[in-house]
Amino acid sequence: MSDRHALGPKGEELAAEFLIRSGYTIRHRNWRSGRTEIDIIAETDSHMVFVEVKSRSAGYAVHPAEAVNVPKQRTIIFAASNYIDTYGICKEARFDIITVIISPSGNEIDHIENAYYPTM
Repeated sequence: MSDRHALGPKGEELAAEFLIRSGYTIRHRNWRSGRTEIDIIAETDSHMVFVEVKSRSAGYAVHPAEAVNVPKQRTIIFAASNYIDTYGICKEARFDIITVIISPSGNEIDHIENAYYPTM
């Protein structure tokens, strides 16, 4: 699967399935706040989890999580704040990254919990 446009949705689907198997409840996928999209918003007993999914095909030189730079983190945090306000969420927010390496020999999923934190 080398088509860039097919990789993203495939990776997001695999990430959502992974979270469900891990006991998370998926609240929203591809939730938008203005121009910013949060790939997956999931919930645990104690946290509202905002997940950025990065997918790559096997053999990619740079780890996918490196694409979630500080400006990208800020936009996700701002959108998450809007989500919390919109839905009246009282749980603690957590920001995770899930990387998906898609390969014909098998997919690799890495879940980085607390990948970054909101700062004042």
